[in-house]
Amino acid sequence: MPYFEGSGGTSLFHTDWGQGKPVVFVAGAWLSSAMWEFQMLPLSERGLRCVAFDKRGHGRSDWVGHGYDYDTLADDLAALLDHLGLRDVTLVAHSMGGGEVIRYLSRHGYGRVSRVALIGATAPLLVRTADNPDGLDRNVFDLSTADRTRDRPRWMAQNSQAFFATHLGNTISTELMEWTLRQCLDCSAKAAVEVIRTGCCTDLRKEAAALQVPTLIIHGDADASAPLALCGKRLSRLVPDNRYKEYAHAGHGLFITHAEQVNQDLLDFVTDTPDTTGTTSTSPAGTASGRRWTETRLAS
Repeated sequence: MPYFEGSGGTSLFHTDWGQGKPVVFVAGAWLSSAMWEFQMLPLSERGLRCVAFDKRGHGRSDWVGHGYDYDTLADDLAALLDHLGLRDVTLVAHSMGGGEVIRYLSRHGYGRVSRVALIGATAPLLVRTADNPDGLDRNVFDLSTADRTRDRPRWMAQNSQAFFATHLGNTISTELMEWTLRQCLDCSAKAAVEVIRTGCCTDLRKEAAALQVPTLIIHGDADASAPLALCGKRLSRLVPDNRYKEYAHAGHGLFITHAEQVNQDLLDFVTDTPDTTGTTSTSPAGTASGRRWTETRLAS
């Protein structure tokens, strides 16, 4: 059966395609495992075992009214890896899923995980605090939450163009955009609010700086949901052993609009060995692994 028991006995749905090195995909807020269609199908046909699951409160998983903090979500991810007995895993996360992965590693360790890919991650900290003065004011999130809660379908439809950065020439069909919107609405109202609070207000800076596995960071320079300067670029400075890829004109929905680039970068990352010849890197010199990754900015 495509279900496993998450933290607290929550029933969670998962998909499992292909054979080979395991790659586990962690969806962002509001989206289900279906969001990874354009990665899982081609990569499973290229010799990888691709696994994804619906977060609690999303898709076909239980719509429970609790457990949307990073500790519980990380425990759900741990339950999936244990359920399938996976090792040497590459964790691939989008948006707030990046926080789930970072918290999983700080909470459960590295016994099952060999690599991490963070795509449009909202980490390490979006909200403004005394020691994070460049963050966004908490009122921005509160007002957006109130507006969205009043009329979720309307709010999401109004923000869909920015999600895919179509104003910069990214092409997406009306049908595909509507399909993505339906996914975003296929989560409980409780989950829709709580995951955003978790994603914007949890401070992951120390945990990101303590990551001990090679990390691929992919971010669009037109990401309106996870601003590049606060998220992708900051992660590239914090994570000790990272390869940073910045996509020109890409928004938060780059897993669709830039699917071919994302897939090739993921395939290279999962199957290639790190460069140890001393190329330039966004990560600090002298990491424990001795690896250095090349920074790349990709034109669309």
